[in-house]
Amino acid sequence: MKYYIIAGEASGDLHASNMMKQILLQDNAAYFRFWGGDKMKKVGGELVKHYKDLAFMGFVEVVKNLPTILRNISFCKQDIENYQPDALILVDYPGFNLRIAEWAKEKGFKVYYYISPQIWAWKQSRVHKIKRIVDKMYCILPFEKDFYKKFDYEAEFVGHPLLDAIQSDSIQDVASIREKYKFGSDKIVLLLPGSREQEIASMLKVMVQVAAKNKEYRFVIASVNSISPSFYKEQIGDVKIDMISGDTYSLLSVASAAMVTSGTATLETALFQVPEVVCYKGGKISYLIAKQLIKVKYISLVNLILDRLVVAELIQAEMNVDRVNVELKKVLEEGPYRNKMLADYQELKVKLGGGGASQRVAESIVNDLKK
Repeated sequence: MKYYIIAGEASGDLHASNMMKQILLQDNAAYFRFWGGDKMKKVGGELVKHYKDLAFMGFVEVVKNLPTILRNISFCKQDIENYQPDALILVDYPGFNLRIAEWAKEKGFKVYYYISPQIWAWKQSRVHKIKRIVDKMYCILPFEKDFYKKFDYEAEFVGHPLLDAIQSDSIQDVASIREKYKFGSDKIVLLLPGSREQEIASMLKVMVQVAAKNKEYRFVIASVNSISPSFYKEQIGDVKIDMISGDTYSLLSVASAAMVTSGTATLETALFQVPEVVCYKGGKISYLIAKQLIKVKYISLVNLILDRLVVAELIQAEMNVDRVNVELKKVLEEGPYRNKMLADYQELKVKLGGGGASQRVAESIVNDLKK
């Protein structure tokens, strides 16, 4: 069967690639055409657009790039029409994907949505639209199924795909990783500043200054392949920070602590049992708009899932060198604060359910198409 998949971010590329591997096990004649990244490309099929060409962050930035976004939507619709897939699988990326879903449903395509938009956080009224335009919704957070149930919509909780991603990643043992990167016995503090140029520049401005204050630790940026090394070097300047690309899970395996931009990375860090400080700073206008619209207590997935403050969240003005430095020292210091965070991480793993999300989604889609 023919599958058209849209993943607009690095995390979507990762989870879609694992889902594609599972679809191939269920349907050996599967052919993929997709918007995504290098991981999906590696599985096979035809990459239409790379996510790095789609990444616009914040309300103001989206408005500025609106002509490009609208052109992409128009091109995408035409491409789907030409391809005539048996299934359209939308992975996260709601601003774009919900528009495509609405159009696709009108055209009679089967619409599957993997990784529910976080409509519980803002614009809850969108649930009525989703009921109308999405044939099957797959949730990865335990409380989302109940949220949809309140609106009389049966979504499926499949577990969190990060558990699959971590299990399938061939991580070497700690000693081998330390030897590979010549870390010796240094205490590693990992910097995860995001996957888009705008946020990386904003986050590193503060993170680099914190690194300069803590020379007894070895700071390492887990850089992403889609951003050029020279861009990172511009942000780092002459502060001594290592930069390692495309091996985040190995780096998390040896890290003592991490400074993390809000998003999927906060959860990855917790699943590797690495104490963290969550940081976020966006454009002023975008932040003010978001503050009015977003209806959740926390920005990090760790705190949202456990429904309490487990990891510190430093947002906007609070994300300054002094505050980040104080919080970083707290997570690095052996003691009650660090130990409590690590104990809470164990509870988090239990709440997320076991692995197998990718397999459950693939089986559900293929079986539904065979009906």
